[in-house]
Amino acid sequence: MPINFFGFTITRQPQSEPGANSVVAPDSYDGSYHMDSGSVYGGFMSSYSDFAGNARSEEEFIKRYRSIALFPEVDMAIEDIVNEAIVVEGDKKPVRIDLEQTFLPPQVKERVYLEYNRVLDLLNFHLDSHDLFRRWYVDSKLFYYIMIDDQNPQLGIQELRPIDPLKIKKVRKVNKVQSGEGGLAAPQVGDVEEFYIYTNSSPDSTFRTGVSGIRLTFDSVIYCHSGLIDSGSKRVIGYLQKAIRPLNMLRQLEDAAVVYRIARAPERRIFYVDVGNMPTQKAQQYIEGLAKRYRNKLTYDQGTGNVREDRDHFHMLEDFFLPRKEGGKGTEITTLPGGTNLGEMRDVEYMLQKLYRALNVPPSRLQSENGFNMGRSAEITRDEVKFSKFIGRLRDRFSSLFLDILRVQLSLTGVMTLEDFDSIKSKIRFEYQSDSHYSELKNIELLRERLSVAAGMEPYIGRYFSNSYIRREIFGLNEESENRNFIEIQNEIKSGEISFPEPEPEEEK
Repeated sequence: MPINFFGFTITRQPQSEPGANSVVAPDSYDGSYHMDSGSVYGGFMSSYSDFAGNARSEEEFIKRYRSIALFPEVDMAIEDIVNEAIVVEGDKKPVRIDLEQTFLPPQVKERVYLEYNRVLDLLNFHLDSHDLFRRWYVDSKLFYYIMIDDQNPQLGIQELRPIDPLKIKKVRKVNKVQSGEGGLAAPQVGDVEEFYIYTNSSPDSTFRTGVSGIRLTFDSVIYCHSGLIDSGSKRVIGYLQKAIRPLNMLRQLEDAAVVYRIARAPERRIFYVDVGNMPTQKAQQYIEGLAKRYRNKLTYDQGTGNVREDRDHFHMLEDFFLPRKEGGKGTEITTLPGGTNLGEMRDVEYMLQKLYRALNVPPSRLQSENGFNMGRSAEITRDEVKFSKFIGRLRDRFSSLFLDILRVQLSLTGVMTLEDFDSIKSKIRFEYQSDSHYSELKNIELLRERLSVAAGMEPYIGRYFSNSYIRREIFGLNEESENRNFIEIQNEIKSGEISFPEPEPEEEK
Protein backbone atom coordinates (compact mmCIF):
# COMPACT_ATOMS: atom_id res chain seq x y z
CA MET A 1 0.00 0.00 0.00
CA PRO A 2 1.55 3.32 -1.02
CA ILE A 3 2.21 6.02 1.52
CA ASN A 4 1.37 9.61 0.69
CA PHE A 5 4.04 12.24 1.24
CA PHE A 6 3.29 15.93 0.82
CA GLY A 7 -0.16 14.96 -0.45
CA PHE A 8 1.05 13.10 -3.53
CA THR A 9 2.58 9.81 -4.59
CA ILE A 10 2.74 7.95 -7.84
CA THR A 11 2.83 4.31 -6.92
CA ARG A 12 5.24 1.92 -8.54
CA GLN A 13 5.18 -1.81 -8.43
CA PRO A 14 8.19 -3.33 -6.67
CA GLN A 15 10.78 -4.78 -9.01
CA SER A 16 11.56 -8.43 -8.82
CA GLU A 17 13.83 -10.79 -10.61
CA PRO A 18 11.96 -12.37 -13.55
CA GLY A 19 12.19 -16.08 -14.08
CA ALA A 20 14.73 -17.93 -11.98
CA ASN A 21 15.77 -16.83 -8.53
CA SER A 22 19.04 -15.03 -8.00
CA VAL A 23 21.31 -14.13 -5.11
CA VAL A 24 22.57 -11.01 -6.96
CA ALA A 25 20.53 -7.85 -6.59
CA PRO A 26 19.93 -5.66 -9.68
CA ASP A 27 21.92 -2.47 -9.94
CA SER A 28 21.19 0.45 -12.26
CA TYR A 29 24.53 2.15 -11.46
CA ASP A 30 22.96 5.43 -10.46
CA GLY A 31 24.76 5.92 -7.16
CA SER A 32 21.96 4.50 -5.00
CA TYR A 33 22.62 3.44 -1.42
CA HIS A 34 21.95 -0.27 -1.12
CA MET A 35 20.46 -1.97 1.86
CA ASP A 36 19.24 -5.52 2.48
CA SER A 37 16.18 -6.48 4.44
CA GLY A 38 15.26 -9.91 5.72
CA SER A 39 18.72 -11.37 5.22
CA VAL A 40 20.10 -14.08 7.46
CA TYR A 41 23.24 -11.97 7.73
CA GLY A 42 21.58 -9.00 9.36
CA GLY A 43 18.38 -7.18 9.83
CA PHE A 44 16.99 -3.96 8.48
CA MET A 45 19.10 -1.56 10.51
CA SER A 46 22.37 -3.32 9.75
CA SER A 47 22.17 -2.00 6.19
CA TYR A 48 22.66 1.59 7.42
CA SER A 49 26.07 0.90 8.90
CA ASP A 50 28.06 2.89 6.32
CA PHE A 51 25.31 5.13 4.96
CA ALA A 52 26.27 8.22 6.92
CA GLY A 53 29.95 7.93 6.04
CA ASN A 54 29.31 7.51 2.33
CA ALA A 55 26.82 10.36 2.36
CA ARG A 56 29.32 12.71 3.96
CA SER A 57 31.94 11.67 1.41
CA GLU A 58 29.55 12.34 -1.45
CA GLU A 59 28.60 15.71 0.01
CA GLU A 60 32.27 16.66 0.30
CA PHE A 61 32.75 15.91 -3.38
CA ILE A 62 29.83 18.14 -4.36
CA LYS A 63 31.12 20.97 -2.18
CA ARG A 64 34.56 20.58 -3.73
CA TYR A 65 33.09 20.68 -7.24
CA ARG A 66 31.30 23.91 -6.41
CA SER A 67 34.44 25.48 -4.96
CA ILE A 68 36.74 24.64 -7.86
CA ALA A 69 34.11 25.85 -10.34
CA LEU A 70 34.73 29.38 -9.01
CA PHE A 71 38.34 29.48 -10.18
CA PRO A 72 38.73 31.55 -13.36
CA GLU A 73 40.40 28.82 -15.41
CA VAL A 74 37.81 26.19 -14.50
CA ASP A 75 34.95 28.64 -14.90
CA MET A 76 36.13 29.54 -18.40
CA ALA A 77 36.31 25.86 -19.37
CA ILE A 78 32.84 25.19 -17.95
CA GLU A 79 31.44 28.13 -19.88
CA ASP A 80 32.92 26.72 -23.09
CA ILE A 81 31.23 23.39 -22.41
CA VAL A 82 27.85 24.88 -21.49
CA ASN A 83 27.86 27.29 -24.44
CA GLU A 84 28.59 24.42 -26.83
CA ALA A 85 25.93 22.16 -25.31
CA ILE A 86 23.11 24.68 -24.91
CA VAL A 87 22.47 27.24 -27.65
CA VAL A 88 19.63 29.74 -27.28
CA GLU A 89 18.87 31.83 -30.36
CA GLY A 90 15.77 33.93 -30.65
CA ASP A 91 12.49 32.05 -30.38
CA LYS A 92 13.98 28.69 -31.32
CA LYS A 93 13.71 25.91 -28.76
CA PRO A 94 17.10 24.97 -27.27
CA VAL A 95 16.05 21.31 -27.31
CA ARG A 96 13.46 19.88 -29.72
CA ILE A 97 11.82 16.46 -29.40
CA ASP A 98 11.76 14.08 -32.39
CA LEU A 99 9.06 11.37 -32.55
CA GLU A 100 9.57 10.19 -36.14
CA GLN A 101 10.81 6.75 -35.08
CA THR A 102 8.07 6.09 -32.54
CA PHE A 103 5.35 5.28 -35.15
CA LEU A 104 2.71 6.83 -32.91
CA PRO A 105 -0.61 7.99 -34.38
CA PRO A 106 -0.57 11.63 -35.51
CA GLN A 107 -3.05 12.72 -32.85
CA VAL A 108 -0.93 11.10 -30.11
CA LYS A 109 2.22 12.76 -31.45
CA GLU A 110 0.47 16.10 -31.31
CA ARG A 111 -0.42 15.53 -27.66
CA VAL A 112 3.15 14.51 -26.85
CA TYR A 113 4.46 17.68 -28.51
CA LEU A 114 2.08 19.79 -26.43
CA GLU A 115 3.04 18.08 -23.18
CA TYR A 116 6.73 18.41 -24.01
CA ASN A 117 6.25 22.15 -24.42
CA ARG A 118 4.59 22.11 -21.02
CA VAL A 119 7.66 20.37 -19.58
CA LEU A 120 9.94 23.07 -21.00
CA ASP A 121 7.69 25.72 -19.47
CA LEU A 122 7.83 24.02 -16.07
CA LEU A 123 11.62 24.08 -16.22
CA ASN A 124 11.59 27.63 -17.62
CA PHE A 125 14.12 26.13 -19.97
CA HIS A 126 14.25 28.92 -22.51
CA LEU A 127 15.56 31.38 -19.90
CA ASP A 128 17.27 29.09 -17.37
CA SER A 129 18.73 26.45 -19.69
CA HIS A 130 22.28 27.73 -19.31
CA ASP A 131 22.17 27.81 -15.50
CA LEU A 132 20.34 24.48 -15.34
CA PHE A 133 22.88 22.67 -17.49
CA ARG A 134 25.78 24.28 -15.63
CA ARG A 135 24.34 23.26 -12.26
CA TRP A 136 23.93 19.67 -13.48
CA TYR A 137 27.47 19.62 -14.87
CA VAL A 138 29.06 20.98 -11.69
CA ASP A 139 27.04 19.06 -9.09
CA SER A 140 26.91 15.90 -11.23
CA LYS A 141 23.19 15.46 -10.41
CA LEU A 142 19.81 17.18 -10.43
CA PHE A 143 16.78 16.49 -8.25
CA TYR A 144 13.26 17.79 -8.75
CA TYR A 145 10.24 17.17 -6.55
CA ILE A 146 7.02 16.72 -8.52
CA MET A 147 4.09 18.78 -7.29
CA ILE A 148 0.55 18.18 -8.57
CA ASP A 149 -2.99 19.04 -7.61
CA ASP A 150 -3.98 15.95 -5.60
CA GLN A 151 -7.64 16.84 -6.21
CA ASN A 152 -7.17 16.98 -9.99
CA PRO A 153 -4.09 14.88 -10.90
CA GLN A 154 -5.21 14.73 -14.53
CA LEU A 155 -4.10 18.36 -14.87
CA GLY A 156 -0.54 17.11 -14.83
CA ILE A 157 2.50 18.51 -13.08
CA GLN A 158 1.90 21.91 -11.52
CA GLU A 159 5.44 22.66 -10.39
CA LEU A 160 8.90 21.15 -10.47
CA ARG A 161 10.63 22.17 -7.27
CA PRO A 162 14.45 21.78 -7.32
CA ILE A 163 16.12 19.95 -4.42
CA ASP A 164 19.68 20.56 -3.29
CA PRO A 165 21.72 17.37 -3.95
CA LEU A 166 23.22 17.79 -0.48
CA LYS A 167 19.81 17.18 1.09
CA ILE A 168 18.57 14.08 -0.71
CA LYS A 169 19.85 10.55 -1.32
CA LYS A 170 18.48 7.68 -3.36
CA VAL A 171 18.14 4.32 -1.60
CA ARG A 172 17.56 0.88 -3.11
CA LYS A 173 16.14 -1.65 -0.62
CA VAL A 174 16.55 -5.29 -1.59
CA ASN A 175 14.15 -7.57 0.23
CA LYS A 176 15.72 -11.01 0.49
CA VAL A 177 13.99 -14.26 1.28
CA GLN A 178 15.36 -17.43 2.78
CA SER A 179 15.83 -20.24 0.29
CA GLY A 180 16.33 -23.80 1.44
CA GLU A 181 17.01 -25.04 4.90
CA GLY A 182 19.89 -24.46 7.25
CA GLY A 183 21.76 -21.33 8.27
CA LEU A 184 24.24 -21.66 5.41
CA ALA A 185 21.64 -21.34 2.67
CA ALA A 186 22.13 -18.25 0.50
CA PRO A 187 19.30 -15.69 0.64
CA GLN A 188 17.48 -15.10 -2.63
CA VAL A 189 16.56 -11.70 -4.04
CA GLY A 190 12.89 -10.93 -3.63
CA ASP A 191 11.44 -7.59 -4.65
CA VAL A 192 13.44 -4.37 -4.95
CA GLU A 193 12.11 -1.12 -3.54
CA GLU A 194 13.53 2.28 -4.51
CA PHE A 195 12.88 5.52 -2.67
CA TYR A 196 14.55 8.77 -1.60
CA ILE A 197 15.60 10.06 1.82
CA TYR A 198 15.22 13.83 2.14
CA THR A 199 16.54 15.94 4.99
CA ASN A 200 15.99 19.64 5.43
CA SER A 201 18.83 20.02 7.92
CA SER A 202 21.93 22.05 7.24
CA PRO A 203 24.25 20.54 4.64
CA ASP A 204 27.11 20.92 7.11
CA SER A 205 25.46 18.59 9.62
CA THR A 206 25.89 14.82 9.66
CA PHE A 207 23.46 13.11 7.31
CA ARG A 208 21.48 10.46 9.19
CA THR A 209 18.72 8.32 7.78
CA GLY A 210 15.80 6.98 9.72
CA VAL A 211 16.22 9.76 12.27
CA SER A 212 16.06 13.14 10.55
CA GLY A 213 15.23 12.02 7.00
CA ILE A 214 11.84 11.94 5.27
CA ARG A 215 11.03 9.10 2.92
CA LEU A 216 9.88 10.11 -0.58
CA THR A 217 8.49 7.69 -3.11
CA PHE A 218 10.46 6.84 -6.21
CA ASP A 219 8.05 8.39 -8.71
CA SER A 220 7.66 11.65 -6.82
CA VAL A 221 11.27 12.71 -7.53
CA ILE A 222 13.04 13.33 -10.83
CA TYR A 223 16.69 12.29 -10.69
CA CYS A 224 19.25 13.04 -13.41
CA HIS A 225 22.93 12.22 -12.81
CA SER A 226 26.17 12.42 -14.75
CA GLY A 227 26.45 8.70 -15.45
CA LEU A 228 30.02 8.58 -14.07
CA ILE A 229 30.35 5.98 -11.33
CA ASP A 230 33.36 5.53 -9.07
CA SER A 231 34.32 1.88 -9.34
CA GLY A 232 35.45 1.75 -5.72
CA SER A 233 32.65 3.44 -3.80
CA LYS A 234 29.98 3.06 -6.54
CA ARG A 235 29.06 6.68 -5.97
CA VAL A 236 28.18 9.14 -8.70
CA ILE A 237 31.08 11.47 -9.42
CA GLY A 238 31.15 14.65 -11.45
CA TYR A 239 33.01 15.64 -14.60
CA LEU A 240 35.13 17.96 -12.45
CA GLN A 241 36.60 15.04 -10.51
CA LYS A 242 39.56 14.71 -12.87
CA ALA A 243 40.31 18.42 -12.56
CA ILE A 244 40.88 18.47 -8.79
CA ARG A 245 44.53 17.38 -8.81
CA PRO A 246 45.64 19.48 -11.84
CA LEU A 247 43.94 22.54 -10.36
CA ASN A 248 45.68 22.11 -7.00
CA MET A 249 49.04 21.69 -8.71
CA LEU A 250 48.37 24.74 -10.88
CA ARG A 251 47.59 26.85 -7.81
CA GLN A 252 50.80 25.72 -6.10
CA LEU A 253 52.87 26.49 -9.18
CA GLU A 254 51.32 29.93 -9.55
CA ASP A 255 51.93 30.78 -5.89
CA ALA A 256 55.48 29.51 -6.09
CA ALA A 257 56.10 31.48 -9.29
CA VAL A 258 54.79 34.67 -7.71
CA VAL A 259 56.89 34.24 -4.58
CA TYR A 260 60.00 33.43 -6.61
CA ARG A 261 59.60 36.43 -8.88
CA ILE A 262 58.96 38.83 -6.04
CA ALA A 263 61.92 37.48 -4.10
CA ARG A 264 64.41 37.32 -6.99
CA ALA A 265 63.32 40.23 -9.14
CA PRO A 266 64.87 43.10 -7.09
CA GLU A 267 68.54 43.56 -6.48
CA ARG A 268 69.54 43.06 -2.87
CA ARG A 269 72.48 44.49 -0.98
CA ILE A 270 75.07 42.79 1.15
CA PHE A 271 76.38 44.87 4.06
CA TYR A 272 79.78 43.83 5.35
CA VAL A 273 79.82 45.70 8.68
CA ASP A 274 83.13 46.34 10.42
CA VAL A 275 82.60 45.39 14.10
CA GLY A 276 86.20 45.91 15.13
CA ASN A 277 87.11 44.07 18.34
CA MET A 278 83.55 43.82 19.67
CA PRO A 279 82.64 40.62 21.50
CA THR A 280 80.55 38.19 19.52
CA GLN A 281 77.30 38.87 21.38
CA LYS A 282 77.69 42.64 21.23
CA ALA A 283 78.64 42.47 17.56
CA GLN A 284 75.51 40.44 16.87
CA GLN A 285 73.31 43.00 18.63
CA TYR A 286 74.98 45.77 16.66
CA ILE A 287 74.29 43.96 13.37
CA GLU A 288 70.64 43.35 14.31
CA GLY A 289 70.16 47.03 15.07
CA LEU A 290 71.47 48.02 11.66
CA ALA A 291 69.28 45.39 9.99
CA LYS A 292 66.13 46.69 11.65
CA ARG A 293 66.99 50.17 10.49
CA TYR A 294 67.40 49.27 6.81
CA ARG A 295 65.15 46.20 6.52
CA ASN A 296 62.45 46.04 3.82
CA LYS A 297 58.98 45.23 5.14
CA LEU A 298 57.36 43.98 1.90
CA THR A 299 55.55 40.64 2.25
CA TYR A 300 53.42 38.42 0.01
CA ASP A 301 49.97 37.33 1.19
CA GLN A 302 49.15 33.95 -0.35
CA GLY A 303 45.44 34.23 0.39
CA THR A 304 44.83 37.49 -1.46
CA GLY A 305 47.84 37.64 -3.76
CA ASN A 306 48.78 41.11 -2.48
CA VAL A 307 52.22 42.43 -1.65
CA ARG A 308 52.04 44.48 1.52
CA GLU A 309 54.04 45.60 4.53
CA ASP A 310 53.63 43.31 7.50
CA ARG A 311 56.12 42.33 10.21
CA ASP A 312 54.26 39.11 11.05
CA HIS A 313 54.99 37.45 7.72
CA PHE A 314 58.12 36.18 6.11
CA HIS A 315 60.22 38.94 4.63
CA MET A 316 61.38 38.15 1.12
CA LEU A 317 63.27 41.31 0.24
CA GLU A 318 65.67 41.48 3.17
CA ASP A 319 69.21 42.60 2.67
CA PHE A 320 72.11 40.62 4.11
CA PHE A 321 74.13 41.97 7.07
CA LEU A 322 77.38 40.16 7.69
CA PRO A 323 79.93 41.07 10.40
CA ARG A 324 83.57 41.64 9.54
CA LYS A 325 86.25 41.52 12.26
CA GLU A 326 89.18 43.89 12.67
CA GLY A 327 91.80 43.37 10.09
CA GLY A 328 89.38 42.98 7.26
CA LYS A 329 88.53 45.30 4.47
CA GLY A 330 86.31 47.43 6.68
CA THR A 331 82.67 48.27 6.04
CA GLU A 332 81.63 47.38 2.50
CA ILE A 333 78.31 47.36 0.60
CA THR A 334 77.92 45.17 -2.49
CA THR A 335 74.90 44.39 -4.70
CA LEU A 336 73.49 40.92 -5.28
CA PRO A 337 71.98 40.78 -8.80
CA GLY A 338 68.35 39.73 -9.30
CA GLY A 339 67.16 36.53 -10.87
CA THR A 340 67.25 35.85 -14.58
CA ASN A 341 64.67 34.22 -16.89
CA LEU A 342 61.85 35.44 -14.69
CA GLY A 343 59.51 35.54 -17.68
CA GLU A 344 59.58 31.76 -18.21
CA MET A 345 56.14 30.29 -17.50
CA ARG A 346 56.41 26.94 -19.22
CA ASP A 347 55.62 24.95 -16.09
CA VAL A 348 52.48 27.00 -15.40
CA GLU A 349 51.39 26.79 -19.05
CA TYR A 350 51.92 23.02 -19.03
CA MET A 351 49.80 22.56 -15.93
CA LEU A 352 47.10 24.85 -17.36
CA GLN A 353 46.95 22.73 -20.51
CA LYS A 354 46.78 19.61 -18.35
CA LEU A 355 43.84 21.15 -16.48
CA TYR A 356 41.99 21.82 -19.73
CA ARG A 357 42.63 18.27 -20.95
CA ALA A 358 41.24 16.95 -17.67
CA LEU A 359 38.09 18.97 -18.40
CA ASN A 360 37.96 17.59 -21.99
CA VAL A 361 38.33 21.10 -23.41
CA PRO A 362 40.85 21.59 -26.28
CA PRO A 363 43.93 23.41 -24.94
CA SER A 364 44.01 25.47 -28.14
CA ARG A 365 41.08 27.47 -26.77
CA LEU A 366 43.41 28.89 -24.14
CA GLN A 367 45.23 30.95 -26.77
CA SER A 368 43.36 34.19 -27.14
CA GLU A 369 45.10 34.99 -30.43
CA ASN A 370 43.46 31.95 -32.04
CA GLY A 371 40.24 33.28 -33.48
CA PHE A 372 37.14 31.30 -34.34
CA ASN A 373 37.88 29.38 -37.53
CA MET A 374 35.06 28.65 -39.94
CA GLY A 375 37.31 27.22 -42.57
CA ARG A 376 37.36 23.87 -44.26
CA SER A 377 36.88 20.64 -42.41
CA ALA A 378 40.52 19.77 -42.96
CA GLU A 379 41.42 22.64 -40.65
CA ILE A 380 39.45 21.21 -37.72
CA THR A 381 41.78 19.71 -35.14
CA ARG A 382 41.37 16.27 -33.63
CA ASP A 383 40.86 17.85 -30.21
CA GLU A 384 37.86 19.77 -31.52
CA VAL A 385 36.38 16.56 -32.93
CA LYS A 386 36.83 14.81 -29.58
CA PHE A 387 35.30 17.83 -27.84
CA SER A 388 32.29 17.70 -30.12
CA LYS A 389 31.75 14.02 -29.30
CA PHE A 390 32.08 14.81 -25.60
CA ILE A 391 29.38 17.47 -25.92
CA GLY A 392 27.18 14.91 -27.66
CA ARG A 393 27.57 12.48 -24.76
CA LEU A 394 26.70 15.21 -22.28
CA ARG A 395 23.56 16.05 -24.24
CA ASP A 396 22.47 12.40 -24.36
CA ARG A 397 22.93 12.04 -20.61
CA PHE A 398 21.15 15.31 -19.87
CA SER A 399 18.21 14.29 -22.07
CA SER A 400 17.16 11.74 -19.44
CA LEU A 401 15.80 14.72 -17.47
CA PHE A 402 13.25 15.45 -20.21
CA LEU A 403 12.38 11.77 -20.58
CA ASP A 404 11.64 11.25 -16.90
CA ILE A 405 9.53 14.39 -16.58
CA LEU A 406 7.67 13.65 -19.81
CA ARG A 407 6.97 10.11 -18.61
CA VAL A 408 5.17 11.36 -15.52
CA GLN A 409 3.39 14.17 -17.39
CA LEU A 410 2.00 11.87 -20.09
CA SER A 411 0.86 9.37 -17.47
CA LEU A 412 -0.96 11.98 -15.38
CA THR A 413 -2.70 13.62 -18.34
CA GLY A 414 -3.83 10.25 -19.70
CA VAL A 415 -1.95 10.44 -23.01
CA MET A 416 -0.39 7.02 -22.44
CA THR A 417 0.41 4.64 -19.62
CA LEU A 418 3.81 4.22 -18.00
CA GLU A 419 4.23 0.86 -19.73
CA ASP A 420 3.46 2.37 -23.14
CA PHE A 421 5.97 5.13 -22.61
CA ASP A 422 8.67 2.70 -21.50
CA SER A 423 8.14 0.76 -24.74
CA ILE A 424 8.83 3.81 -26.96
CA LYS A 425 11.28 5.90 -24.90
CA SER A 426 14.30 4.33 -26.61
CA LYS A 427 13.00 5.68 -29.93
CA ILE A 428 12.50 9.25 -28.72
CA ARG A 429 15.24 11.61 -29.86
CA PHE A 430 16.16 15.08 -28.66
CA GLU A 431 17.73 17.54 -31.08
CA TYR A 432 19.77 20.33 -29.52
CA GLN A 433 20.03 23.71 -31.17
CA SER A 434 23.43 24.52 -32.63
CA ASP A 435 25.09 27.75 -33.67
CA SER A 436 23.22 28.72 -36.84
CA HIS A 437 26.04 30.57 -38.61
CA TYR A 438 28.56 27.83 -38.02
CA SER A 439 26.09 25.11 -39.04
CA GLU A 440 25.14 26.92 -42.23
CA LEU A 441 28.75 27.38 -43.27
CA LYS A 442 29.61 23.77 -42.57
CA ASN A 443 26.53 22.54 -44.44
CA ILE A 444 27.45 24.69 -47.43
CA GLU A 445 30.99 23.33 -47.37
CA LEU A 446 29.70 19.77 -47.12
CA LEU A 447 27.33 20.30 -50.04
CA ARG A 448 30.15 21.79 -52.09
CA GLU A 449 32.31 18.73 -51.47
CA ARG A 450 29.46 16.39 -52.39
CA LEU A 451 28.80 18.25 -55.63
CA SER A 452 32.49 18.07 -56.47
CA VAL A 453 32.54 14.30 -55.94
CA ALA A 454 29.33 13.84 -57.95
CA ALA A 455 30.75 15.92 -60.82
CA GLY A 456 33.88 13.77 -60.86
CA MET A 457 31.77 10.60 -61.04
CA GLU A 458 29.62 11.82 -63.95
CA PRO A 459 31.70 10.09 -66.70
CA TYR A 460 31.26 6.79 -64.88
CA ILE A 461 27.46 6.96 -64.48
CA GLY A 462 25.93 4.09 -66.40
CA ARG A 463 29.17 2.12 -66.45
CA TYR A 464 30.11 1.65 -62.80
CA PHE A 465 27.56 3.71 -60.86
CA SER A 466 23.87 4.44 -61.15
CA ASN A 467 22.06 7.69 -60.51
CA SER A 468 20.32 6.07 -57.57
CA TYR A 469 23.70 5.13 -56.09
CA ILE A 470 24.92 8.73 -56.28
CA ARG A 471 21.74 10.07 -54.70
CA ARG A 472 21.92 7.48 -51.94
CA GLU A 473 25.64 7.22 -51.18
CA ILE A 474 26.97 10.68 -52.09
CA PHE A 475 24.05 12.94 -51.16
CA GLY A 476 22.76 10.72 -48.34
CA LEU A 477 19.14 10.50 -49.56
CA ASN A 478 17.08 7.60 -48.25
CA GLU A 479 14.34 5.91 -50.26
CA GLU A 480 11.62 8.23 -48.97
CA SER A 481 13.66 11.39 -49.64
CA GLU A 482 14.70 10.11 -53.04
CA ASN A 483 11.10 9.46 -54.10
CA ARG A 484 9.91 12.79 -52.75
CA ASN A 485 12.75 14.61 -54.51
CA PHE A 486 11.96 12.83 -57.80
CA ILE A 487 8.29 13.81 -57.61
CA GLU A 488 9.18 17.44 -56.86
CA ILE A 489 11.57 17.54 -59.83
CA GLN A 490 8.89 16.16 -62.18
CA ASN A 491 6.33 18.68 -60.93
CA GLU A 492 8.75 21.56 -61.43
CA ILE A 493 9.51 20.38 -64.97
CA LYS A 494 5.80 20.29 -65.79
CA SER A 495 5.21 23.74 -64.29
CA GLY A 496 8.10 25.21 -66.21
CA GLU A 497 10.20 26.12 -63.16
CA ILE A 498 12.93 23.85 -64.51
CA SER A 499 13.85 24.06 -68.17
CA PHE A 500 16.61 22.30 -70.01
CA PRO A 501 18.41 24.02 -72.88
CA GLU A 502 17.55 22.60 -76.29
CA PRO A 503 20.41 20.82 -77.96
CA GLU A 504 22.11 22.75 -80.76
CA PRO A 505 21.42 21.42 -84.30
CA GLU A 506 24.22 19.45 -85.84
CA GLU A 507 26.09 21.15 -88.69
CA GLU A 508 25.61 19.68 -92.15
CA LYS A 509 28.61 17.91 -93.47
